[in-house]
Amino acid sequence: MKRVLFIFWIAFSINFSYSQLFVKNNSFIFNKGTVVYSKGNLELNGINSNFYLRNEGQFVQGTVGVSSNTGVGKLSVFQEGTVNNYAYNYWCSPIGNATLGVTTNENFGITMLNLPSTNTISAPATINSSSYNGFSGTGTLFIASYWIFRFLAQSNYSGWVQSAATTTIAPGQGFTMKGTSGSDLTTVGEVAANNTGSAQRYDFRGKPNDGTITVGVATNNFTLTGNPYPSALHVNAFLLDPTNTDCTGIAYYWEQDKTINSHNLTAYRGGYGTYAPGGTLPTDYGVYVPAFYSSYYIDGTVNTTGSSSGLSIQRKYAPIGQGFMIKGKSSGSPTSVTLKNTHRAYYKESGAYSHFERISNVTNYNQNNGVNTTSLIRLNTIINNINTRQIALTFMPNATDGVDRGIDALSPDPDLTNDVYFLLANEKYVIEGVNFDIEKRIPIGVNVSNATSFKFSIADVVNFDENQEIYIYDGSDSSYHNLKQNDYEVVLQTGIYNNRFEITFKNENLSVDHSVKNNVIIFQDNANHQLTLSNPNFLDIRSVSFFDILGKEVFEKVNLGSKTSYEFSTASLSDGVYLIKVQSTDGQIIGKKIIVSSK
Repeated sequence: MKRVLFIFWIAFSINFSYSQLFVKNNSFIFNKGTVVYSKGNLELNGINSNFYLRNEGQFVQGTVGVSSNTGVGKLSVFQEGTVNNYAYNYWCSPIGNATLGVTTNENFGITMLNLPSTNTISAPATINSSSYNGFSGTGTLFIASYWIFRFLAQSNYSGWVQSAATTTIAPGQGFTMKGTSGSDLTTVGEVAANNTGSAQRYDFRGKPNDGTITVGVATNNFTLTGNPYPSALHVNAFLLDPTNTDCTGIAYYWEQDKTINSHNLTAYRGGYGTYAPGGTLPTDYGVYVPAFYSSYYIDGTVNTTGSSSGLSIQRKYAPIGQGFMIKGKSSGSPTSVTLKNTHRAYYKESGAYSHFERISNVTNYNQNNGVNTTSLIRLNTIINNINTRQIALTFMPNATDGVDRGIDALSPDPDLTNDVYFLLANEKYVIEGVNFDIEKRIPIGVNVSNATSFKFSIADVVNFDENQEIYIYDGSDSSYHNLKQNDYEVVLQTGIYNNRFEITFKNENLSVDHSVKNNVIIFQDNANHQLTLSNPNFLDIRSVSFFDILGKEVFEKVNLGSKTSYEFSTASLSDGVYLIKVQSTDGQIIGKKIIVSSK
């Protein structure tokens, strides 16, 4: 213990004097659950110079420009996968090779992955090139190298490039890797064992990535990248960096149905969740909508069947090792984006806003990041009682009705034959940001193959006026459906419906005043707490409804027949303005405002 403390003292003394960390041979730094910061470079001087990050410990550097980390020693950081041997995680390595005399970031390969046996000792994983299946056992880790792929700025399935066991993964490039079957209950001082089942721990050992890292993008094409550092990545800072306008400012995360135990592409069910950081940095907490699961044909094109959609989770901070897709902008000639030390942050993965595609986080670890004030509505649409497409409407004072970078998010799968989306600039979006106005009407597009049922519902309302009604308008019959009271289900025939449905905040039918106004007289008697409806022409009254000033229905009577008059008690109503809607069986409607007062 004295030796470790001495090394910490020496390291930080050098940091303060020369803005760097130096670890001599046969020495180490052991960081448990906190952060080590170096304003300058790190030199792991000898083959036995080591830097251990444990229990969510992180290493942050302040280097400006390219990295000057050097030495043949190794930084070691743990990260756990979340899938079995049939499913993918998307990764981005925090380390690369450690070559004598090289002072820049270096390439990575899965031969640098290890299996820990103690909190400092690990053995290289066995690279299995003869099987499609990874395996975990006590003291054993087999990685199936066949599934190691990169995706390099391509718009179709052929963009996947296999790396297998070679060291060809450049800093900042993401890669895919399937998990393991089996388990390894070895404990090494972390919260969980090495593998309790479909949660394999990997020890990344090598020279830590640092400084400016450039990643190529192409026009309207995806690139697999991620967090390339041994610390958290502030995703908002990266996506909204003014120098990174070559990408759309949106991140896409792979999610896969882990109940499908097959390596056959036609059996896969998965898709990309979408994260929009918002338009103000760094206060916005962003919005994430889960993947819409779809299956795939052998050529990689999307089939239309699948299970329900994926996870609804936080993405503001990317944990160590997390990979995700970005997309090049659709106009001009985009070439690259850069990841920088200014995008790094110390934020634990167990925190509320960091997530390595897990089912749930262990701790609500806010870490002085304030309260999420993003205002939004999540709209779920269940399609044929099989798939669920979620889209999100966010309310931001800086949002326009057009396309706003980092706020409005293009759909990751715009070619689905059954789908629901926002339509902006003739393209499909799954997240739209607007400046709230009660008069605003937001179009919802629906794409339909064959006779298909669509059930619209409110999945979640966050930081939004709880008294504000939310309607879906159906232009086929000019009807409004209050989604805070009931779901709305409709069966649609094959076609594209971009002008039929809207989200609204007012029911315009409540103010319709047709010719029936001469046939029905409405009078509010506040002295006797009673509303009288006179019907001198004996209209057949289908319904009488009371709405408060916000449009919330507070009273309804139906099938009233054709009497000459009706009386309704208003004694239970609070003082205020109400709208009375009367509808006859032949479709005539009258709406009239009344004032209820106990004085």
